[in-house]
Amino acid sequence: MVEELIRRYPVLGSIQKEIEAAYRLLEACYASGGKLLAAGNGGSASDAEHIVGELMKGFVKRRPIPEAMACALKEIDGGRGARLAEKLQGALPAIALTNHAALSSAFANDVDPALSYAQQINGYGVPGDVFLGISTSGNAENVLYAAVTAKARGLKVLALTGKNGGKLAALANVAVIAPEQETYRIQELHLPIYHTLCLMLEERFFA
Repeated sequence: MVEELIRRYPVLGSIQKEIEAAYRLLEACYASGGKLLAAGNGGSASDAEHIVGELMKGFVKRRPIPEAMACALKEIDGGRGARLAEKLQGALPAIALTNHAALSSAFANDVDPALSYAQQINGYGVPGDVFLGISTSGNAENVLYAAVTAKARGLKVLALTGKNGGKLAALANVAVIAPEQETYRIQELHLPIYHTLCLMLEERFFA
């Protein structure tokens, strides 16, 4: 799938090893029962939510739930359980830290707006999880604070950046740096990169 990605976007050939390393990091996280915590600002916040949408439900596969779960649902409630057993899909646990308006606004008002993502990492994150920080410059302060908190709590840090990677790349276990300088062009490359990662993870865990 990475080879197909690079055929479609030849400019990404220079970061093929980093994309493959990002996949291995995420695969190890999910294989050990971990989850992904993702954050960014502006368009990168939308990317964080987009990634969660691809991981938490079927992307290109149907992802039926395990038979044991289906049976348990039906035993609890025959009618509703049967519908749940048919409709629910397997998920790769992921949370976008961008969506929690009550928590984020309260923390911003009461404490410090730059630390809202860090607070969520502190609350959700456990060793074995991965924090995905998305920043086209690699220098978004709220994402950097979250990355520092993630490392302190024993999470791995995956950076999705551009330009020269910024400060975020230096903090990351794996940094995928889109080889562009303009924000919109970096974002245009981020999407096929994370789509490919999601496709690979779905194939791995829901083949």
